[in-house]
Amino acid sequence: MFFGVDYYPEHWVFPYAGTAENPEAAWEQDAVLMSKAGVNVVRIGEFSWGICEPEEGKYDFLWLRRVMDIMESHDIKVVLGTPTAAPPVWLAKKHPEILPLDEFGRTKHEGTRRAICLSSDVYWDYSKKIVSAMIEALGDHPQLIAFQIDNSMGGNDTEFSFNNASREEWHFWLQAKYETIENLNEKLGLRFWGQNVTSWDQVPMPMYAPAQHNPALLLDWNRFCSDTMVQFVKMQADLLHERCPKIPVTVTMRAFLRKFDHFDMASVVDFVSVESNVVMKAKTAELACDIDLLRSLKKSDIKTPDGENGFWAMEQKVGQVNWQDVNSLVRPNLVRLFTYQLVSRGANAVLFFRWRQPRIGAEKFYGGVVPHHIGGNNRVFQEISQIGEELKLLAPALKDTKVVSEVAILFNHDSDWALQQPNQPNKHFSLRDHIQLIYNSLHDRNIQVDFARPTDDLSQYKIVFAPSLTVLSPGEADRLKLYVQNGGTLVGTFNTALVNEHHIAPDTGFPGELTDLFGLEVLEFDPIPPGEENHLTFKGAFPTSHLHPARLWCDIVEPKGCQILAVYAKDFYAGKPAVTMNNFGLGKAIYVGTQSHQHFYNDLTGWLRQMCNLHPLLKVPENVEVSMRQKEGTRVFFLLNHQNSPVRVQFYKPMHDFLTGNTFSGNYDLPPHGVLVLDEHPEAKSAGATA
Repeated sequence: MFFGVDYYPEHWVFPYAGTAENPEAAWEQDAVLMSKAGVNVVRIGEFSWGICEPEEGKYDFLWLRRVMDIMESHDIKVVLGTPTAAPPVWLAKKHPEILPLDEFGRTKHEGTRRAICLSSDVYWDYSKKIVSAMIEALGDHPQLIAFQIDNSMGGNDTEFSFNNASREEWHFWLQAKYETIENLNEKLGLRFWGQNVTSWDQVPMPMYAPAQHNPALLLDWNRFCSDTMVQFVKMQADLLHERCPKIPVTVTMRAFLRKFDHFDMASVVDFVSVESNVVMKAKTAELACDIDLLRSLKKSDIKTPDGENGFWAMEQKVGQVNWQDVNSLVRPNLVRLFTYQLVSRGANAVLFFRWRQPRIGAEKFYGGVVPHHIGGNNRVFQEISQIGEELKLLAPALKDTKVVSEVAILFNHDSDWALQQPNQPNKHFSLRDHIQLIYNSLHDRNIQVDFARPTDDLSQYKIVFAPSLTVLSPGEADRLKLYVQNGGTLVGTFNTALVNEHHIAPDTGFPGELTDLFGLEVLEFDPIPPGEENHLTFKGAFPTSHLHPARLWCDIVEPKGCQILAVYAKDFYAGKPAVTMNNFGLGKAIYVGTQSHQHFYNDLTGWLRQMCNLHPLLKVPENVEVSMRQKEGTRVFFLLNHQNSPVRVQFYKPMHDFLTGNTFSGNYDLPPHGVLVLDEHPEAKSAGATA
């Protein structure tokens, strides 16, 4: 298993480290200390363009090769980042047209990272040159095990640029998609407000304007910008594959944040790498949700440096960040706890950001494994060293294991982008919050979850949740019907299929193309302001633990063959269905026409578990997170205590603890922020645990 750090050797040369006689002396000191901590891989190079090419065409990669040679002497492998996220100043001065323009037409200037328009052919050409030169200089180094393309694509609000180059590419993209102007006018509904066009170059980019742009045009603009980012990464991936066919390539991503299609991005690289932001106020289930989404982006055709079938955590935070209002320290043992959360959910490598706090630049007070003065006795270093030793012990048991889920949550970026447009039915509705309510109810019952697109093969899942797929094409609707018809259980919600892929509302009733699946029609929907609520009254088939409110959105449903599980309690639609179930083929389609509080989703999950014969991984006290990785004949359980106090877990059969080698049964007190990594004792493979 790979265990490493993100390293910036260019920050640690004289006069910031080393001596005038030996400017790079710190590199050897760093490598010695890394080896002591158990590090066996580093990522380097991703922001080094201006150092590798200080003047146009004058390359210097020898310093990076010297770093790689030092790593080789300490048996530390290298992930090499292509440096295209940080263009050199000379390039912007020579070609100012590469600088991005914002929606007001203002230039975002050079002197920082990501000062680029990704539609610029000039920038693509220079990117190809620097990547090709890097391959030529370093691609044969024996320590090289992977390339990371660019860094944090779309970061610093650079998903969109409104340059002339963007305009030209936008028009080419539209022409390739719609083929004729007549088709574009029709599909985008441009006759609204009389904004139809007669030539491709008349189609606007959605720059600052007196009123909102056509929502179909906005959705296509999101798709175009996403495709641009994906194709930029693919261009580099193709170069790297051609010149270094044995070296896998990756790209780093963060969940629910950047405005590009993460599934598309994952498809053009060999394996997925994640950026994890573990900070003081992060909630356990929110972090787990992010991890599960990112793990799910690439489920097949995975090629990692070690041949494993998972993902890498290329940036795991080890300390405070520098972008919050108050950047508090991460408390002791939390880095260890959240590192195990990553590993438990499928990570086969963890690299910590960053190795050393720099003395220069914008991140000098960003947390690192080692502070500004190297020593090796600091608290964080000791914690990372402990994790390194433990992962060495775990590596044989985790080899070839993976996370297997029986539940999926559907997510499509089209819906996410559409719901971020202005003039929503309820601007207080958040798709992320809606998904999180569902996810929490599964996570807190130790039920593992995948994320998927509506077009994916869903046959392996007992239950599929489809929260607020606002934009749904007829083809996607057909895939959902096929899943249910073949015996699956689908849970759909309000705000589903309000428009098709062209942002056109159906004239056949809501949810578009799915009224037969759910056995109902949504006649109207009533958005509710925050602080106001309706209430739900349930039938006997659905057991409840609390009184459940109806918040933010109430679909007014006309049943057409479905079974009614709950109705609204007040207002003019009192008695109208709010939660229903419909038999469709061999399966069931459940519809939840409102958003409620967490207790409702907990009850919903409990009811579905019984109906679909779905079992939690282990029965443990609340606030203990359980995950499992498995392969044939082996199940490895992870128990994480996210509390500041110990939690007692009772085991009725012997369990084997990988971290201590002990076998135990009966009561076990899991310490505050403690971790257990268990398998069933060989003499008791059917062992279980209960509260």
